[in-house]
Order: sequence, then C-alpha cells, then structure tokens
Amino acid sequence: MLEIGVILLLAVATYATRIGGYRLAQRLQPSPFVEAFMTAMPGTIFAALVAPMVLAAGPAGWVSAGVGFVAMRRLGNFFLALALAMAAYLTLVLTMGA
Repeated sequence: MLEIGVILLLAVATYATRIGGYRLAQRLQPSPFVEAFMTAMPGTIFAALVAPMVLAAGPAGWVSAGVGFVAMRRLGNFFLALALAMAAYLTLVLTMGA
C-alpha cells in the first residue's frame, strides 16, 4: 500500500512541476536569445539521440539516414521521409545483410 502512495505522491509532484512551468512561461516574456534557443532545441535533441544509433547501425544505418535526410529536405514530409529511410534500411539489411 505504501508503494501506491509513493507513486501517487510522485505523480502529483510531476504534475505540479509541469503546471508550474506552464504558468511561469505564461507570465514571462523570453528574450530573443531564449526564444531562438527554445525553437532550435527539438532538432538538436533529436540529433543527439539519433546520431549514436545511426553510427552504431553500420553502413545500412548510414545510407538510410542519408535517404531520410535527403527525402525530408526535398519532400518536406516527415512521415514519408521516415518511411523511405525505413524502407532503405530494410532493403539493405535483407538483401546485403549489412
């Protein structure tokens, strides 16, 4: 029973932190630097998470990452670029064992 209480208490603390940040963000006007930083963060976080996996995936991962990058730049459609990158990876792995 104690475990459930701890889980509920942590859930309340997490919710309070999120709501507090939301309320604070409504009241503060960010500087241009902070605004640019927050705009750029999702891409940099994604790159930091994906880069080690791409490097560890070997040649098939490198080629599929390139396919996804080119598809995203040319088509501008995230889901289509993701599908093309996955198709390239599967094709390389299944045909070449890369």
